[in-house]
Amino acid sequence: MIRRNTIQRNLVLKAVRQLACHATAEEIYVEFAKVHLNISRGTVYRNLLRLCEAGEIRKRQMPDGADRFDHICSDHYHAMCARCGKVFDVDMEYMSDIEKLVKDAHGFTFTGHDIVFKGLCPDCTGKPR
Repeated sequence: MIRRNTIQRNLVLKAVRQLACHATAEEIYVEFAKVHLNISRGTVYRNLLRLCEAGEIRKRQMPDGADRFDHICSDHYHAMCARCGKVFDVDMEYMSDIEKLVKDAHGFTFTGHDIVFKGLCPDCTGKPR
């Protein structure tokens, strides 16, 4: 199915690239709605999914949190702050064959992997709870 590049889709893509912070769909909508007052939440969410399908952005599933949208589409790892929930890129070589290290796959055929490191970001380190 051929999908049109709509003005809204291009604007959503531009917003994701400008935010460049692994924003959630809601964060992208809130930022987008500041400038485009008549845009619906559904339009933003729908266009995020279509941009993912087209390979323009990537959806990153976070443990215990909302999915994030990443302007970097290559395989790479992330760290998530256990206190504030911010997500960061990790400067680490992607291990494309890490699945080969699994000793008992329980019948799974692996198709990929995501690793999210947990910790405290620089802003939250040393802050009282």
